Amino acid sequence: MEIKRSFYKVLADWKADKRGQCLLVNGARQVGKTFLIEKFGRENYESFIEINFALEPKFAAVFEGSLDVRSIRERLTALRGDVRIVPGRTLLFLDEIQDCPDARTAFKPLALDGTFDVIASGSLLGIKYKKNRRGRTPRSIPVGFEREVVMHSLSFAEYLEAKGFADESLALVRRCFERREPVPDAVNERFHALFREYAVVGGMPAVASAFLERGHYGEVQTLQEALTSDYIADIRKYADKTDKPKIEACFRAIPRILAKENRKFKYAEVEDRGTARKYLASVEWLRDAKLATLAECVNVALPGLAGYVKEEWFKLYLSDIGLLLATYGPLAKREMLAGTLAGTVKGGVFENLVAGVLERNGHPVRYYRNDDVEVEFLIENDDGVVPVEVKASSGQSRSLDRLLTGASVPYGIKLTGGNVGVAGKKVTLPHYMSMFL
Repeated sequence: MEIKRSFYKVLADWKADKRGQCLLVNGARQVGKTFLIEKFGRENYESFIEINFALEPKFAAVFEGSLDVRSIRERLTALRGDVRIVPGRTLLFLDEIQDCPDARTAFKPLALDGTFDVIASGSLLGIKYKKNRRGRTPRSIPVGFEREVVMHSLSFAEYLEAKGFADESLALVRRCFERREPVPDAVNERFHALFREYAVVGGMPAVASAFLERGHYGEVQTLQEALTSDYIADIRKYADKTDKPKIEACFRAIPRILAKENRKFKYAEVEDRGTARKYLASVEWLRDAKLATLAECVNVALPGLAGYVKEEWFKLYLSDIGLLLATYGPLAKREMLAGTLAGTVKGGVFENLVAGVLERNGHPVRYYRNDDVEVEFLIENDDGVVPVEVKASSGQSRSLDRLLTGASVPYGIKLTGGNVGVAGKKVTLPHYMSMFL
């Protein structure tokens, strides 16, 4: 089934106000970039031209030599005779652009000329643009002529819409969030169950679509295992030869580290006596490839959080919660669905789940640690710096309570498996209400 994506509006907003820029869509593989851009192009342009450099490497020749628009058009039409160019009403879609760095250099002349609107997309952009498979980098970066955006896998809101949830039910939950009022018990239990279901299925469109069509959790597991294998294959294909085993080792270590009480990423968990000198570049590779989300540690809860980052401390979460749960296996998924998942794995799962929600909402993923106080996330909004604690079920929140004693913190949020409640500066919310933060 086709799932409506909110990212479509990002594409539409760019078309309405391009400001002389080409659009560069970044994101992990299989999050739906190609499908959505194809849909957008065919629905909004008189002519749609697509080049996939991974499937059709010969088209890299279009961007060799002179990059004036006349030369690009001549080479393009020579290689593809069926091309129809309608000036001002043509979208040129350059897919897997990481395999043709010079196409990115061409953004400037293409944007200035205006014959084509240009959208490019790719995975591993931060990695492959350093050096393409021929050992070349772009001739120049088109500063001022490209707008880069990131597309993620499905959000919880998109998942709910795909399941056919009416706006009225979401409006009820949102009102309770805004008014800080308890959600009716039956509704609250239903949304907790849906949030756990979303965690198990995850946001990868192919997996979610298959589940929503057939409702088979075994198929979900099989598809998620295949996607994880594809990501590992990308590491083995695109990473430098000496880095491949180190990057793969870090990737495989993430679920193991998240299952511990202390979820700070430790190189010694990757390899006995592992060090930053050996593995830091591998962590950065996973972050730049959008395979993992790096949560920065800050030690001051004041506006300007980026200035208080402790670079030696960080956590890593998998970019899709469904892929994390797939590594723990079908039994863990069954317990998650039933709300009976226990142990430290449960805490790591809910942290990863909320990290993904916050990232999709546009928040830099950061956590607070100072002395013996640690809170899972800090976000900045109009009220100031707001700490967000994640409890897998309920329980005490000593770290959050201590942080709330500071006058600079307007209030704190405690996400739990319960309902809405307010006690002083502490606001307790159900896990699923993280979608509104």
